[in-house]
Amino acid sequence: MKFVDKLIKNPVYIESLKEIEAAERERVFCCHGIAHFMDVARIAYIYNLEQELGLEKEMIYLAALLHDIGRAEEYNTGVPHEQASKKLAVFILSELDYPREKFDLIIRAIENHRNREIKELYSDDPSEQLNVLINMADKQSRNCFFCSAYEMCNWSEDKKNKFIIQ
Repeated sequence: MKFVDKLIKNPVYIESLKEIEAAERERVFCCHGIAHFMDVARIAYIYNLEQELGLEKEMIYLAALLHDIGRAEEYNTGVPHEQASKKLAVFILSELDYPREKFDLIIRAIENHRNREIKELYSDDPSEQLNVLINMADKQSRNCFFCSAYEMCNWSEDKKNKFIIQ
């Protein structure tokens, strides 16, 4: 995965991960570092395989590895992280010389990964499929059923993952 390899060596990406880690050092709730990004990537790719969607593995991984990269900006300025992540992802993907025809699918998935209206995995539209994959994987990557902060968490009970697969 040529572009994923470039991404994880990109100085802006690395610095953004460090900023998130520093901002979340004392956080008791779910964190948004590389472990979360990789969980989202793997879950999304598994869904892609199981549902035989045929989306490119590298595109799924790039979307997952970038979907929360704007968290530090959200903590520092209050800008919603999906907007900050979109802006940062556009810059980083440009630096990586990622193909423009795939670029927009990733950006759309990043900006929509918190959209509760996204539900249709079986669409023929690859951008809709990627949106759904990242959205679902992001939510299912959370192990609420085993979280020490479960009672303090402000997620609604219907949003919390109480089982491994819901």
